[in-house]
Order: sequence, then C-alpha cells, then structure tokens
Amino acid sequence: MSTPPLHPSTPALAASLIDDPFYQAVTIDFAHDAAARLAVLQHYLDCAVREAQHGGLCHTPDDPRLGMAIWSLPRPPEVEAASARAKEAQLAAVLGPRGMDNYHRIIAFMGPRASGAELAGAWYLSILGIAPAAQGQGLGARLLAPALASADQAGVACYLETFSARNESFYARMGFRTLASHLEPVTGAPYTIMLRVAHG
Repeated sequence: MSTPPLHPSTPALAASLIDDPFYQAVTIDFAHDAAARLAVLQHYLDCAVREAQHGGLCHTPDDPRLGMAIWSLPRPPEVEAASARAKEAQLAAVLGPRGMDNYHRIIAFMGPRASGAELAGAWYLSILGIAPAAQGQGLGARLLAPALASADQAGVACYLETFSARNESFYARMGFRTLASHLEPVTGAPYTIMLRVAHG
C-alpha cells in the first residue's frame, strides 16, 4: 500500500518544530541522522494534520507551504478513544522504540495536568508552525485569528501546551495566560499550559 503524499504544510511545520523539546524527545531514535529525523517528524506531523481534518480545524495561509494552525475540538469520549488508538498505531509505524517510550512517558505526565474545570470544553491549539523564513511577519497571529474569533462567538475558552518559553510571550499577546507550568522530566523542559477565556 502506497503512502499518501504529505500535506503541503507539513514541511513547514517540521522545519519550525524540529528543535522543540517534545519533538526532539519523540524522534530521539534518529538523532544521529538529521535528514531522517526531519523526515520522521514530517510523518508525525502529517498524522496530526490528517487527524485535524477529520474532527478539528486547520488554518493555512494562502500559500500552505508557509505553515498551519491545527486545533482539536471537544469530541465524545468514544470518538476520542478511537482516535487515540489510531494515532498510537500510526506513531508506532513511524517512531523508534525510544521515541515511542518517550511519547508515552510525556503524555502520561501531561494528561493529568492538562485537565480540570477550566479546560473542560475548551478548544485545544494542538500545533502552530510557521516556516522559519516566514516567521516574524505576523503570520502566526493571522493563522490563529479565525479560530479565536469563532471561539469567542461560541463563548468557549481555548488552551495550548508548550515546551518553549520563548513562545509564551507570543501567546500572551494573543490573549492566553499561563495557567500552570511544570518541569517535564523526559525533556527536562518547562511544560506550560496556557488558557484564553472567550472574549465577549
């Protein structure tokens, strides 16, 4: 069975996230080969794009090669469980054993911390990635604007998780505030949850 072509935004997502502590940890088996690591990350992120196209939101610029914003919307528990099983199978076919182990350990750490009344029913900004050459031009804010406007209209909060302290100031400008921050043991990086309440 042939592998479907990557979404046009996937290379930009991978190029922008290759140094992120989470993605470094899950591609650890390919640390010795930069090209292989990038290829694996592209396939990982392409899975996320395909998943969002069937139950979330994807926003791209006019030229999708410049990046994408990916959102997950609340789904019934049985749908969420089925999606998690499908994702597990997809990742197992892409990541190496150390990467899968890291993935499980990180997700186990994040899960109980990214829960609670404030996040119930909130829209989740899963991934935002902009091609490095296109960064610093306001494209990230433009990609987030449609979903944030829709969330405001629906009266729902939005949240995100980041392992990069330098991203926090950007998200703060977009109306997110830090809800909690923890030192994640696998990556050794700060894991921060940020929340944006609906703007009436």
